[in-house]
Parts: sequence; C-alpha cells; structure tokens
Amino acid sequence: MRRNLFAVVVVAVAATAVAVSAPWASADQPASGYEPVLHPADFSTKITNRYYPLPVGRVLTYAGVKDGENVRETVTVTDETKLVAEGITARVVRDVLRTTDGRLREKTSDWFAQDGKGNVWYVGEDTTAYEPDGTKDRSGSWEAGVADAEPGLIMEADPRIPDAYRQELLKGKAEDTAWIVDRGGSITVPYGTLHNVLTSREATRVEPRSYDEKVYAPGIGIVGERSLTSDEKVQLVGVTG
Repeated sequence: MRRNLFAVVVVAVAATAVAVSAPWASADQPASGYEPVLHPADFSTKITNRYYPLPVGRVLTYAGVKDGENVRETVTVTDETKLVAEGITARVVRDVLRTTDGRLREKTSDWFAQDGKGNVWYVGEDTTAYEPDGTKDRSGSWEAGVADAEPGLIMEADPRIPDAYRQELLKGKAEDTAWIVDRGGSITVPYGTLHNVLTSREATRVEPRSYDEKVYAPGIGIVGERSLTSDEKVQLVGVTG
C-alpha cells in the first residue's frame, strides 16, 4: 500500500522464498488456489506483533518522494473497529498522504487483525487516490469476503528468511505479495538509528515489473520504504503514542 540486472536478482530471491514459504500462502500461487481458512473468534483488534504493533492512539509520520513530488504521510491507529464480510473484526488505521504544499494525494482506511499465534492479517481497505485533474480513483479498495476477495498476512509472528506470503487478494485489483530477505542489522532514518530491523521485498501482479523494499523496526513497524524500480521512497520522521 513497487529492469535491468537488479530486477533479475529480485526475482531470483522471490523464487527462493516461494520454495519454502509460509504454509498458508505462496508468492506465485495462482489466485484460484489461495483461500485461507480463518476462524473469526481467533482474531483480536489488539495488535502487539513485534514488527507490526498497532497500539490505539499511535501516530507515525513519514516523509519522502512519490511520483516526483515531495510528500508527507501520516498513519494513525484509531480506536475504531471494522467488521468485515469475512466475519473478522479489525482495527481501523487511517493513512493520509499529502504533498508538502498540502495537496491531498491519497486517503485510506486500512483494516488489520491479529490471530491467536501473533500473525497480523490485512483484511481490507477503503482507499481513494486524488488525481491532479480532480478525479478520484477507488480501484484499490477491497474487503475480505466481498467479490471473492481474500485476506492476507501483513506480518508473521516469527518472520524468517525466506518466508513468502500473500498480503491481499482481489484478482486484478489487489494482489500484493511479500518475502523476507534480511533480519538483523541497523538503519538510520530521520527519526533516528534503529537496530534489529527486518527487511522484506514486495511485488504485485497488478504492476508486474514493480518491486518495493520495506524495513521494519521492533516496537515501531515500518520505518522505511523504497521502490527498487523508481525513485520513490518514504522514511519515518516521527512517532507519538
């Protein structure tokens, strides 16, 4: 919520991850073969995963570049919940992206829930992209259990190299996958220097030649994200709550 020799290396890493992926998903599994069996009673809106904690009231602020524009992104963990069609009650997280001159680029309501083992699942989103010509694009919106959309993992309880998993699935609209490529080490972002980080790569069938890298810090979540096929990137600049 993206060609050359470097891209070939990324694909090779993805293929390795698929070979020993998490049991419920595979990054190259056909959409028709993916249908996780989940039990709503096993889920909680209290999300305490080490690499993806979502305490109510937390606000994370990011700054970076998207589509050649300087942007600022604010992610807020609300006290709201959402009952999705799949039967799971999820925590609502607001994500607002603006250019540094204040123009609204994207507004999203993301829905997450944590299972009894500590895995964090992504169960849907209501998203709107605001185009420069004034039009609005809601094509990325989806909800688990609606129109055959399936939930996916956003973070495992114990992520290990080279686990791979689906993050979402609405065929042709939301098909992100991820795989773990590194665990440990440090990263310095505007917020500070963070240790014992986790690094993943992401791909999507919707944009088949696009690859992203995300870095997660324990106790915080995403601290950096960059495209491996463009100049887009954002980094954490502040955390409250």
